Amino acid sequence: MLQGKEILVTGGAGFIGSNLVNLLSARNSVTVLDNFSSVDDRYIRHLRDRIRIVRGDITRPEELPVGHFDIIFHLAANSDVRGGISDPLLDFRVNAMGTVNVLEAARKCDAAVFCFASSSTVYGEAEKIPTPENYGPYMPISSYGASKMSGEGFVSAYSHYYGFKGLIFRFANIVGRNSTHGVIYDFIHKLMKNPRELEVLGDGTQKKSYMHVDDCTGAMEYLAERAARTEIFNLGNREVTSVMRIAEMVIGEMGLKDVRIRLTGGKDGRGWAGDVKYAHLDVEKLFSTGWKNRYSSDESVRVAIRETLSQMA
Repeated sequence: MLQGKEILVTGGAGFIGSNLVNLLSARNSVTVLDNFSSVDDRYIRHLRDRIRIVRGDITRPEELPVGHFDIIFHLAANSDVRGGISDPLLDFRVNAMGTVNVLEAARKCDAAVFCFASSSTVYGEAEKIPTPENYGPYMPISSYGASKMSGEGFVSAYSHYYGFKGLIFRFANIVGRNSTHGVIYDFIHKLMKNPRELEVLGDGTQKKSYMHVDDCTGAMEYLAERAARTEIFNLGNREVTSVMRIAEMVIGEMGLKDVRIRLTGGKDGRGWAGDVKYAHLDVEKLFSTGWKNRYSSDESVRVAIRETLSQMA
């Protein structure tokens, strides 16, 4: 466990960030940077007595906090993968240019470790399943995936230029408490509005690996302490879960019956343009370090449904 470190978490008020801040702040001095554009401070306000909160935007270098940080966890991003089709430049400005701005801050504050939240979307529609970290060439099919791929390149370059350790975490689908979007969140909201029918984007056969946010943040902390050099790690599970299976679990956990599931179809059964229909990361490199997830893919989904429902109660 990390202890006694000065840590900056960008995007620390958001879904994964708030869970990470809660984990790290018990034993470290944590500064949160967030522009609060997608969520307010509801998930971190209970920590105000032991963390520092800075309102700032990674696209504006002058708003980044100054001072020394041992470790930077860079999670701030535009996370609306679907929205890229209408404004791909937003992904470039926030996820690519914003990452360069945070790397410049890391260089100036002499950080020893820079942890970057990337995504399985950098692989695009990989022909090798499960997909290992050394798969290539990367062919992202969304501006979100392209912007994350760009960010990875700059993390690698800066780590070699300036001698800090750069850790790139390619997330599977992360689920759990404090979520503000995603398939589980969307299904629950739709069923609260109309408990008789559930719209499912695509054909329902989409399959992806789901990882609980506690496993995700725990693995990030574990690797930040133990990894010896700049490396890439897939973070996910060995199993996959289909969208239709998630729909059935949400309906069951909400205690609903006779719900009509309406599939939207779409091109090739995708949920939207740029959606990778089948994503399954090879996570053997992660597990070879000694890390073990608490939850499988299906278990992650079920726990996340219960946590999301309890937060909406």
